[in-house]
Amino acid sequence: MTQKPVEKEALIVGVSGVIGSALAEHLLTEGWTVHGLSRGRTPVVPGCLPIVADLTQPAELAAALKDLPVKRVFFTAWSRQATEKENIRVNGAIVSHVLSAVGPNLKGGHAALVTGLKHYLGPFEAYATGQVPITPFREEQGRQAVDNFYHEQEDRLFEAAATHGFSWSVHRPHTIIGFAVGNAMNMGVTLAVYASLCKHTGQPFVFPGSQAQWDGLTDMTSAGLLAQHLSWASQNESAHNQDFNVVNGDVFRWKWMWPLLADYFGIEAQPFDGVGRPLADRMQGAAQAWADIAAQHQLKEPSLDKLASWWHTDADLGRTMEVMADMGKSRKAGFLDYQNTPDAFLSLFARLEAERIIPTRG
Repeated sequence: MTQKPVEKEALIVGVSGVIGSALAEHLLTEGWTVHGLSRGRTPVVPGCLPIVADLTQPAELAAALKDLPVKRVFFTAWSRQATEKENIRVNGAIVSHVLSAVGPNLKGGHAALVTGLKHYLGPFEAYATGQVPITPFREEQGRQAVDNFYHEQEDRLFEAAATHGFSWSVHRPHTIIGFAVGNAMNMGVTLAVYASLCKHTGQPFVFPGSQAQWDGLTDMTSAGLLAQHLSWASQNESAHNQDFNVVNGDVFRWKWMWPLLADYFGIEAQPFDGVGRPLADRMQGAAQAWADIAAQHQLKEPSLDKLASWWHTDADLGRTMEVMADMGKSRKAGFLDYQNTPDAFLSLFARLEAERIIPTRG
C-alpha cells in the first residue's frame, strides 16, 4: 500500500509537560511546524509556536484554536482532580473541547491520545483493586470494569473522529523518563532530586518502595521513545484507529537499577530491608534543604515542589504486583525502535546537570 504524504503541521496539547516537550523536540527535528497549547506557565521548546488557553474553558479554547491549520493533534496533558468522577468529567471535556475547536479542519488527519498503564491497573482511587490482567499487559485485554477517566477520553476521541472524519490512536506508556520542570508525574527528575539531596545532606539513598517492586521485573518508557511512537502512529495507516502499549523494550529489576543510579551520583545505595519508606513522608522537611542546595550551586529552580513528585514515585515504586507491558502489537505494525532504560536515566541526569536543575557531580 502506498503511504499518502503527511501534512507536517501539528498541535500538541500540553506542550510544556514531560511528554509534550519531548514530542515537540522530536517533531521539530523532523521538520514539522509545531503549535503548542498550554496554560503559559512554563516556557515551551524553542521553535514551537505557543498558544495559551485554559483547557477547561471551551469558549477560550475555540477562540485560541480558531482556523488553526493542523492535520495532527496530540493529547499529552491531563488535569488531576480530587476524585475519579471529577477526573472523568474534566478530562473527558478537555478532549471534547479541543476536538470541537479543531475538528472541522482535521478531516483526513489524525488525533493521538496518551493515557497509560492505569488502563489495566485502574485509577489511583481504585488502584489495582480489581482483577489485574496477567502481565505483560496486552492491548486485547481491554478495559477494566471500573470508572476510569482514560475510558472517557477515549470515547470522546472516538466520537469526534467519527463526526469529523479523522483517524485516531491511543498510546499507553509505563512510567515516563524525561526532562521537564513543573511536571506532576516525573519519576526521573524526582529520583535525581532525591539522590542529590542524599548526597548533600548525608541521608541514606533508601529505596522507598515495596518488596515486590525491588525483586520483580518491570519496564519504563522514555519520553523520547514515546515521541517517536506518536509521530510514527500519526503518519502510518497501519497504526490508525488502534491502541498501543509503549515501553522501552527492555526489562529490569530495581534491586539492580537502584545501585546503578546511586553510582551516577557517587553515593551508596542503602541495602533494601523489605520495609517501604515512602518519599512523601521522608521528604516533608526537605524544601529548605533544597533551597540551600540551589543557592549554593546557583541552580535554576529553588522550589522543590516544582521538581519532585514524591506521591507519584511512591505510587509506582510501592506497587505490590508486577507491572510491565507487551510491545508485540507495535512491532507487528512496524514500530521497531528501542531505548535502553539505564541509558535513558543517565542521559536525563546529565541533561539536568547541564541545564543547572541539579548540582553537578564534581
